[in-house]
Amino acid sequence: MTSALPSISGLADLATRYDAVLSDVWGVVHNGVEAFPTAVDALTRYREAGGKVVFITNAPRPSGPIVDMLDRLGVHRAAYDAIVSSGDATRVMIAKYSGKAIHHVGPPTEDDALYEGLNVRRTGADEAEVVVVTDLDTDEDTPEMYRERAKLWLSRKLPMICANPDRVVEHGDKIIYCGGALGDLYAAMGGMVLMAGKPYQPIYEEAFRLAEQAVGRPLDKARVLAIGDSVRTDATGAAQFGIDLLFVTGSIHAAELDAFGKPDPQAIADLVAPSRAHMAGFLPRLSW
Repeated sequence: MTSALPSISGLADLATRYDAVLSDVWGVVHNGVEAFPTAVDALTRYREAGGKVVFITNAPRPSGPIVDMLDRLGVHRAAYDAIVSSGDATRVMIAKYSGKAIHHVGPPTEDDALYEGLNVRRTGADEAEVVVVTDLDTDEDTPEMYRERAKLWLSRKLPMICANPDRVVEHGDKIIYCGGALGDLYAAMGGMVLMAGKPYQPIYEEAFRLAEQAVGRPLDKARVLAIGDSVRTDATGAAQFGIDLLFVTGSIHAAELDAFGKPDPQAIADLVAPSRAHMAGFLPRLSW
């Protein structure tokens, strides 16, 4: 059994301990349909008090289109200083296939920006040299629906670049599968899967660089706080990078933790414990 967590009422309780925040986006700042007003307010107030905020997201698109999406959802730009996405990190991997054929899995046009300027051709899996997964083709799909397609990829020994390591995400009032769930299936079948988003180090290194740029000086990791809602990506990533975590319980883990009812701090600590993350506290939704 791990130690129970100290109770906090909001980000304000922690703000003076940290010079910068690396915040997850989907599940913390919005749910894919609308922004969470208390989260936007909390990050805006944190910045007004002198802190810096870098959004670190497993969205499988470059950061430019994500800014446009945040604008539409009502996440105003006063809430953050910079963004780094899994799409940004993934483009580096895709660039190694310049002039070659890739097989795309995910919404057919939504992820076009991921490939801009990279000189790759989208083809069927029977002639591609790599599979690039952004998400499942539709929100109703499950990973198991792709098993037969994955057998072809495996027979051709195609590596998979997974642009979104998340397994599931909150979308409005539903939980839907993401690219990471398909990556798990392919890995279990024996396929090679490459990922660059959370919890892997390249995206954290870039986020930390952007935070130092925003602050204007080198940062001590002890004064940087991760905020996230996923044990697999946010908690594990924070632990591996050596920064503290503020855990948002009211998203993908809401039901199992009774996040909006009577959450048990010990149960939350035990859920996060395998990641080895050091938690500064937890909240059902990010607030000030």
